[in-house]
Amino acid sequence: MSNLDTLKAALEKVLGKRIQKLVEALGEITLIVKADDYLESALMLRDDPSLHFEQLLDVCGVDYSTYGDGAWDGSRFAAVTHLISIKHNWRLRVRVFAPDDDVPVVPSLTDVWNSANWFEREAFDFYGIVFEGHNDLRRLLTDYGFVGHPFRKDFPVSGYVEMRYDPEQKRVIYQPVTIEPREVTPRVIREENYGGLQH
Repeated sequence: MSNLDTLKAALEKVLGKRIQKLVEALGEITLIVKADDYLESALMLRDDPSLHFEQLLDVCGVDYSTYGDGAWDGSRFAAVTHLISIKHNWRLRVRVFAPDDDVPVVPSLTDVWNSANWFEREAFDFYGIVFEGHNDLRRLLTDYGFVGHPFRKDFPVSGYVEMRYDPEQKRVIYQPVTIEPREVTPRVIREENYGGLQH
């Protein structure tokens, strides 16, 4: 029995019906659970001696709205957590989808693994995923006056507001974006003789 088979069997035994899906690909296992089971499953993943995932390595947000060239028909937003068990020498990816696409909310794992703190703040900042129970969920990498969530697939490349120094007010101000959106065509396509090539 391989290490992955042992992990898979342990996950099925401990989590049971909480498992929505188990996927094995490229030598890794991805566990998908419902948002309602996420926190309880995380506690079991950490505390059950047959699993013993003592460390959270990463949490990231994902926007599936254009996944598979628009063929995706599931929930739009997910939080993906990467765990490691040093004791058992195995890793696990846990994916949880937010049930509401308009206001994506999933439980916070900061009380289970405190290393989730800044990762969840980043996912909130970039994707707008709200981690319920997080005690300090505020922007981490964008400015406090930033409008929107820049890693969402529908976020405009130029943003909604721009920042500039106003010499009259002697301070930095925000204003609507003044850049006109344009389609960028690579130079090699728009110029027939680019680089001395003849077509």
